[in-house]
Amino acid sequence: MGKTIAEKILSAKSGVDAHAGDIVVAQIDLAFVQDTTGPLTVRQFQAAGFKKLAKNIKGAVFLDHGAPSQSRELSNDHMFLRQFSKDTGARLSDVGDGICHQIVAESLAKPGDLIVGSDSHTVTAGGLGAFACGMGSSDVAMAFGLGKNWFRVPESIKIEVSGKFSKGVNAKDLILFLIGQIGADGATYKSLEFAGPGLKNIPVSQRLTISNMAVEAGAKVGLFPSDDLTEKYLVERGRSNDFKPLAADPDAIYERAIKINLAKLEPMVSKPHTVDNTATAKELAGTKIQQVFIGTCTNGRLEDLEIVAEILKGKHRHPDTRLVIVPASREILLTATRLGYIQSILEAGGLILPPGCGACLGLHQGVIGDKEACLSTANRNFKGRMGSADGLVYLCNPATAAVSAIKGEITDPREFI
Repeated sequence: MGKTIAEKILSAKSGVDAHAGDIVVAQIDLAFVQDTTGPLTVRQFQAAGFKKLAKNIKGAVFLDHGAPSQSRELSNDHMFLRQFSKDTGARLSDVGDGICHQIVAESLAKPGDLIVGSDSHTVTAGGLGAFACGMGSSDVAMAFGLGKNWFRVPESIKIEVSGKFSKGVNAKDLILFLIGQIGADGATYKSLEFAGPGLKNIPVSQRLTISNMAVEAGAKVGLFPSDDLTEKYLVERGRSNDFKPLAADPDAIYERAIKINLAKLEPMVSKPHTVDNTATAKELAGTKIQQVFIGTCTNGRLEDLEIVAEILKGKHRHPDTRLVIVPASREILLTATRLGYIQSILEAGGLILPPGCGACLGLHQGVIGDKEACLSTANRNFKGRMGSADGLVYLCNPATAAVSAIKGEITDPREFI
């Protein structure tokens, strides 16, 4: 009987013939924390009597959610995490380096890895063919100390894609469409596994966007095969030795299959206050917005900033709409500056914030006020997510965000591209 990607990785890491529904104890390649969940993880690690990381594991600490710190309490947590990194040898990614999920993709994750992080969007690395999932702080503490943990092998849902995105449409619209179809709990503890001839039209940068939001449908992981595009991405990053091909077997067993033609997708928007509350941008045309937020681990990559800069060049944001941009990593900011994207954004009235999570989780730098509406390229629009519980958060792709910033209202980008 053939295996899915999830079954293959957990079989390899546990040393047993693992199938959906089995419980396995598996060796972990990478475990990481960030600055809002990390302090609890470290305290649990210390309370269990651990002093050093397990020998088989890579550990990493990211200061990204409140970067730079907006409070004395968080600054103290940053100090605590920096010391933990020194004491254990865990890799430290400090303030301004970027978002954990982006840096994991840039330099740490590789096909076939088993990765855990104390953050639900750890699933992002599935875009590179890694079984990557979020865990609670105590579980990650045990992973740090033991180098392993238990996993239930998830059932898999096959998402078979064909065709090619039309102009103004990209991976964000695919995942929003899918979540709108199956619901916010439609893939609870499942592996969403992407396949089909359309994959050749989805580069790794966009695969990361899709995997990132798999958890918004409840999925344990969102997995892409490791193919020619994966190899191209790793080679371009000087990581050719990290590549290995990985795909589901032709006779793998899936719980169900969903077919999506990329060419038929339209720019999508998630309406407040759930990600599965979707509509097309065209249906919401004219909805006034006071802020546009472009960035996050979902859409803060270089390709996203390129789309935004091309739309904004020679134009200006609407006077009633703030435009906040946060690159996902220092590398992205440097490259976007060199290529002129940042200049186009600034000249259009945009505001560039330090690489990190920025306004996404409502801690600082872009918090919205009562009754304000924000159109965001982030992954969540829960009530109170970006500050005021009376605020409204809509989710969309970068092209929709950029065009809407110019118009001051939600706008279908295809009208202008």
